[in-house]
Amino acid sequence: MMIDDKGQISLEYLLIFAVSLILLIAFTLPLSQMAIERTGDVSNALNVKGELSKLSGAISQVYAEGQGSRQTVYLDVNKPVYVKITNSYISASVKMSDGKSKTLTLNHNSNFASGGISLDKGENKIIVEWPIGEEKMTLYKKY
Repeated sequence: MMIDDKGQISLEYLLIFAVSLILLIAFTLPLSQMAIERTGDVSNALNVKGELSKLSGAISQVYAEGQGSRQTVYLDVNKPVYVKITNSYISASVKMSDGKSKTLTLNHNSNFASGGISLDKGENKIIVEWPIGEEKMTLYKKY
């Protein structure tokens, strides 16, 4: 009668494979979570920058057309953000998942007095206009 040791060898291979798989998961899972958070941060920053670009274009367009011109812009942001507006640039600070914030800035031409506007999560209707007989352009949110 012969003794068969092949079953024990298969069990040892299975145990080695399971331990290796557990070690692999233990090291890669935190790295993948961090990568997902960073990807979300980049996506949010690109979304805000794209929307700021639309707003900057509308401001430059109204400034170029002069008094009596008006432009309506629809901005859709993923998170609430405050946009600072001056006569030469607009900027917004985006909060990252690690607690730091990144400031996005776009240049434009206008005659705005310094100020700002809060954008809510979702769609925001923004009106940029330069009323006839006024020195300065105005920007406001329409509800």
